[in-house]
Amino acid sequence: MIKETPSLFVPSPSTNQGHSVDSFLNRHAQEFVFYGSGKAALYDGLAGLIEPGETVLVPAYLPDAVVEPLYDLELETEYYALEPSLAPDFVDLERRLDDDVIAVMSVNYFGFPHPGLDELRSIVADYGCYHVDDNAHAPLSVDGETVLGTRGHLGVTSLWKLFPVPDGAILYLNDEQAAEAYDPSSSAGVRDGFDGSDCRYLLKSAFRDVFDRNGTIRRSIDAILASRNDGRSVGGPRERYEKGKRPMSKLSAYVVEESDPRAIRQARRQNYLAWRRALESRDDVEFVFESLPEGICPQVAPVRAAGHEQFRAELDRCGVGGAKRWPRLSPRVREKPTYETATRLAREIVTLPVHQHIAPSTILDVGRQLRQ
Repeated sequence: MIKETPSLFVPSPSTNQGHSVDSFLNRHAQEFVFYGSGKAALYDGLAGLIEPGETVLVPAYLPDAVVEPLYDLELETEYYALEPSLAPDFVDLERRLDDDVIAVMSVNYFGFPHPGLDELRSIVADYGCYHVDDNAHAPLSVDGETVLGTRGHLGVTSLWKLFPVPDGAILYLNDEQAAEAYDPSSSAGVRDGFDGSDCRYLLKSAFRDVFDRNGTIRRSIDAILASRNDGRSVGGPRERYEKGKRPMSKLSAYVVEESDPRAIRQARRQNYLAWRRALESRDDVEFVFESLPEGICPQVAPVRAAGHEQFRAELDRCGVGGAKRWPRLSPRVREKPTYETATRLAREIVTLPVHQHIAPSTILDVGRQLRQ
């Protein structure tokens, strides 16, 4: 039986100076709640702040499923255009701001702060809107002394995009009004025990030995492995959203609790820089971000490749199966000339893996193969 944890809020004690993910969050966040998915967290975060029929502005360069919780809340969704740098097209953004707009979303793409974020925050404040800080890619990125995801009235971050876990997300409640309006649904918190989805993920995961060194998880789930079979498929945006309406799995909580954010950040930064060295001779490949600021934990190494299909074929030949284009845009974006920049970015940007279990030497070896 799945139950909510007795206390969903996690306090922020200043005396906790450990090096776990929990202590990292406690140091940097005011109030936060674990969830199974970021979209379920977004639903709960907005539910008490908005009314059906109000409008939320989101960037055009965004996966199609992100707006599903907004539809579930009966909100109107409107996309604003972006510049090639991923910064908002502020002329287009302000043109869309009117009395019906209740909130504006920013996105910290690929683990980096959203370009133009300070100006966006200023504009949103002038219009009296809520600011949603979509931080799905950057749970461990720190800009100065601020963890990404905590600069809006509320923020959402995804754990499964950085850790080898089946699910996991966090809702940040960064504003007193957002915290007071928050009413958790059954999707909030962490499941009490391991279940069938944990079993299947553990058995098929290449990382199972990393987070089960002493066999604790395997002993816990062996007894239920044969009797559980959800049989669910991934499906479309709506199906993926509905599937994520669950508390975070016990397996995910275990991995997060045992992880050192400093080591993960360092490993991913080393791999990001290894890709820069591996591709420095390629005139046809340009990194989306010119530098890797201190404190940033990249989710991937995003590059723009004019010959993206050929480049991906070369990477595949070298055994880089994780390189892909991102994201799958909404048809509403793909079909309008206003969003041509977002459509072009989605076509040309290739994301290169920097997972902490990849050795930098492996990436440099790919670079040597690409030069042959």
